[in-house]
Amino acid sequence: MWRSKQEVREHVWKLLVEKKVALPPFPIRGRIPNFKGAKEAAERLRGSKEWIEASVVKCNPDSPQRWVRLSALEEGKLLLMATPRLKEGFLLLDPKKIAPFDYRKASTIRGAFIYGRKLKTLEELQTIGNIDLIIEGSVAIDTEGRRIGKGAGYGDIEHGILKEIGLIDDKTPIFTTVHDLQVLPPPLPQDPWDAPLSKAFTPTRTLEFGGLPRPKGILWKLMDPRKVEEIPLLRELREKLLRR
Repeated sequence: MWRSKQEVREHVWKLLVEKKVALPPFPIRGRIPNFKGAKEAAERLRGSKEWIEASVVKCNPDSPQRWVRLSALEEGKLLLMATPRLKEGFLLLDPKKIAPFDYRKASTIRGAFIYGRKLKTLEELQTIGNIDLIIEGSVAIDTEGRRIGKGAGYGDIEHGILKEIGLIDDKTPIFTTVHDLQVLPPPLPQDPWDAPLSKAFTPTRTLEFGGLPRPKGILWKLMDPRKVEEIPLLRELREKLLRR
């Protein structure tokens, strides 16, 4: 039984390095770790029905999911990425407005700031319509769909904001790509705001999950007040809810 999320993270970061499957950027500690086979895991994800049918994809900006972001642009999907710590909201990349030879650069977080359009307000965010598929980065997952990120908590806040304004719901698929060594026996430690996965893709297999409940939105009573003040979209959402 794991005593804490951080214990899980430390175990996985150490394991990936010891088994020599970790890839730059180094050190991987404190990050969503890049890994050998990330491209193959992304290719497996691309074969899913949900991916094929998706027109609007939200993806995390971390290194191992770069192949997913590149594929989204190459296949003509609208790509939504969060800015670091949500300080400037989200970035929307429209492949129709980017030259194909720039897709590779645009799929990086630095390139996304060059080629993407910032969505800094709830109104701007709602212009994209429904999000068809969410891709999350993971430090570890278990075989029942629980996920642990790097510990900052911004992915959960992003999920909460999008749910509060109706761009996603409980049926919106949530996927991740990981190395096989990042898949652990259940249960991993979880908090009330953690959204479980629908599927996970490794270089060698596809895992399907179901049955774990999702949070209803932002859990305001458990939210750190400092994050509300630091994140403009979260502050705007709180003010909007208070006016109701």
